[in-house]
Amino acid sequence: MTLGCIARTATTLILPPLKNHVYGSVIASLFLVASASSALATNLEEDRTRGDIHGLFEIRDAAVKFIATENLKNGTRWQVLMQNRKILVPKCAVSLRVEWVPRSHGMSGPNVAGICAKTVRPTTQKKWEVFVPIDKGPVAQK
Repeated sequence: MTLGCIARTATTLILPPLKNHVYGSVIASLFLVASASSALATNLEEDRTRGDIHGLFEIRDAAVKFIATENLKNGTRWQVLMQNRKILVPKCAVSLRVEWVPRSHGMSGPNVAGICAKTVRPTTQKKWEVFVPIDKGPVAQK
């Protein structure tokens, strides 16, 4: 009879963590499915603004235009690199602004930021910045 109590206690101790683990996995899976709209885009060209989500394509496109203007103005050859594709931001209600990211932000290299001053819906993220890395263009061969 004592053995039955020990087994029941052992089962009670083992099963709840297993159940919690399963519930945690289910909740995590639902979260991933809900936020996977960017992951569905196979490339940046497909990651455009839709619904309540601002597309990374438009953010990068604004950065490309900004850098093209900077290159013409300063005679430089900066190139826009690929930003982090895991970023998910709410749709912007105003025109995007692009600026150089100050060195004081501690970035490892030059970046510009796509800046949204106001999102469409009142969410926890009322405004945002998405950093887009920049690199010097190819060095001319002599």
